[in-house]
Amino acid sequence: MTRTLLLCLFAGAVVPLAFAPFYWWWIAPLSYAVLFVAWQDATPRQAFVRGLAFGCTQFLFGVYWIYISVHGFGGAPIFVAVFLMLGLVFAMALYPALVGWVAARWFATGGRWHWLATLPALWVVAEWLRGWVLSGFGWLAPGYSQTESWLVGLAPVLGVLGVSWAVFIIAGALASALRGSRHDRVVAGIVVLGLFGAGFLAGRIAWTVQKPDEISVALAQGAVSQDLKWLPQMLQPQLDLYRELTVESLGSDLIIWPEAAIPEYYENFALWFDGIERLAADAGSQVMLGTLKFHSAGAQNAVYTLGQPESTYIKRHLVPYGEFFPMPDFMRPWIASMNLAFPDSQPGEPGQPPVELLGERIAVTICYEDVFGSEQLHSFPEASLLVNVSNDGWFGDSIAPHQHLQIARMRSAEVRRWQLRTTNTGITAVIDPYGAVSAALPQFESGVLRANVAGVTGSTPYILWGNVAVLLLAAVVIGAYWARTKLTMRPGT
Repeated sequence: MTRTLLLCLFAGAVVPLAFAPFYWWWIAPLSYAVLFVAWQDATPRQAFVRGLAFGCTQFLFGVYWIYISVHGFGGAPIFVAVFLMLGLVFAMALYPALVGWVAARWFATGGRWHWLATLPALWVVAEWLRGWVLSGFGWLAPGYSQTESWLVGLAPVLGVLGVSWAVFIIAGALASALRGSRHDRVVAGIVVLGLFGAGFLAGRIAWTVQKPDEISVALAQGAVSQDLKWLPQMLQPQLDLYRELTVESLGSDLIIWPEAAIPEYYENFALWFDGIERLAADAGSQVMLGTLKFHSAGAQNAVYTLGQPESTYIKRHLVPYGEFFPMPDFMRPWIASMNLAFPDSQPGEPGQPPVELLGERIAVTICYEDVFGSEQLHSFPEASLLVNVSNDGWFGDSIAPHQHLQIARMRSAEVRRWQLRTTNTGITAVIDPYGAVSAALPQFESGVLRANVAGVTGSTPYILWGNVAVLLLAAVVIGAYWARTKLTMRPGT
């Protein structure tokens, strides 16, 4: 194993440190810069292997918590959990591997303009593909690592994909400064300062307008351990727990429970939920709660709004191997024996409208759906608030809940709206329109988080054009390279 390959393995391994809960955001561009330098003058095969090595350690250390979910709480045998985790790691590592191979095969992997232009453009296209191919897995997109840097100011303009592109360009600038001439270093410095300056200035633009009237909210965190949550004998204690948390929250305009707070079909406990509705209504409150909805082909993960008007939102983007299982029928009895919450869940319809409540229009997402920011844009600019209910108890005391909160923060920054994020074991939080955590509850502690928030009107540029702007810009950069190549070709070359 060469020193270059070892360096790629190390650079990938430290990438997760750029994300929550560490927040060493500067590691992301540094790590990608190492890979850019490692790709210089590499053959397509070498670039593929080095990109694969980088991606394998990046995702192994970044999403190791999948093992906790599948084995620790799902009950799958160790070898199955390891296989599923490593399978995902390898699949995600193919993206940087293919970027390196494509660049070495058809473009170039060294030189100022390749580091600053073509490589970042190719990589941002790969990140876009990673976000939707085979259902998509946008976790650890480099843009999320920048919630603490000025680059987050680009989120309302170009979304997380645009912030990721900025990270790649800065990585290219660092590579150019390290390997280029004095002139290259000057250009690299201008590019880095320009991007951070643009993020700083864009972050100071309001983009949207906050309404004058606030609503009071109470977010209930039950903190029921995942290894107990789905036991039949724990159902009554959870019914009692969330009733008590609701009583504690009475008087707030809106009370929100987390995903699957009551792990049973709504239809089986309709009378009990009616009692919760009356209890809240008598105090001038309304309740949004996560539970299951019956479907003839399997459960649906839903958020019900009690009171007037009533509404139901059904999770539409399901988690592969978490909520549906693309596998042969002969394996399904074994899956049924595992301690999984939603085997073969049924998705809701795409394009479900915002929930109209308390004079606001609320864009609702359930758990993993908030990773797919572009899928939520149909709700805007009509939606004035964001609500996400989740259950990160599946991942125990790992880095996953912190990463997930950071992803939610980016969603608020993109559309410049308040977000109410309610979870089972944490991290329950109120996120402001700039993506900062305004208030939060400690993990693994039962309690109620109270806050006052205001609806927001107006559109950010990202709401208007989504990922189209980034993809068009990337196409222009890649197309310009090909045009330049054609124009500079000479007969016989």
